[in-house]
Parts: sequence; structure tokens; C-alpha cells
Amino acid sequence: MNDVSVITDRDNALFEAGIKLGALYHQFTGSPVNLKTVKSLEHAIEQSISVQPFVEDITVSINRDMIRLSLNNKFGYCELGGRMLDVRITVRYGSKSVQVALVFNEEAEYPLMRIITVE
Repeated sequence: MNDVSVITDRDNALFEAGIKLGALYHQFTGSPVNLKTVKSLEHAIEQSISVQPFVEDITVSINRDMIRLSLNNKFGYCELGGRMLDVRITVRYGSKSVQVALVFNEEAEYPLMRIITVE
């Protein structure tokens, strides 16, 4: 059995941040969106994640150009895709603060989660 005394505030902050990004990604991808509703969807995502434990700050930006290119001509909306998201979250656990991101990686052609800073 692991000795929990070796698990640091940094470890917990990074774990919590990863959980937030994964939950956000799987909860909101597939949401219907168009250019009229994109701002409210960004706000809804921010509000939803901001109430979770240890979240200090979150910003969500959805790529409007990708929405424009993805709109269904007949119905006027598309589904939110991971590649459309640019998310930054700051989590504080005890003495440590971490900033993480979810950003589309052009080279990998995939939205990737990454650590930006640990303080």
C-alpha cells in the first residue's frame, strides 16, 4: 500500500486539474452550437467547471471559424468538437497552483491537454 504522505499538494493539484479538463471535454463535446449561441456556451462551460473544488480560474474560447465551417446548411448549427476548444484552468490545492490547458495540436491533429505552469 502506498504511503499517502509522499503525495504532495502539487500531485493533487495536477490530478484535480486533469479531472477538470477530462470532465469538461467529455461533458460538452457534442453540444449543439452556432454563431449566435457560442458565447453563451463558453460561459456555461466556464460556470459549470468553476464551481468544482479547487478551481480558481477558467477561460473557454470556442473557435468561431471552425464553427462557421462546420455549420449544417439545413439546420444552422453544428456539434462542438474538441478541436474547437481552447481552455485554460487554474487549480489551487493547498500550497500549489497549476495552470493547465486543452488546445488543438495541429501537428497531432488532436486536442491535447497539457500542463502550462506549476507554482
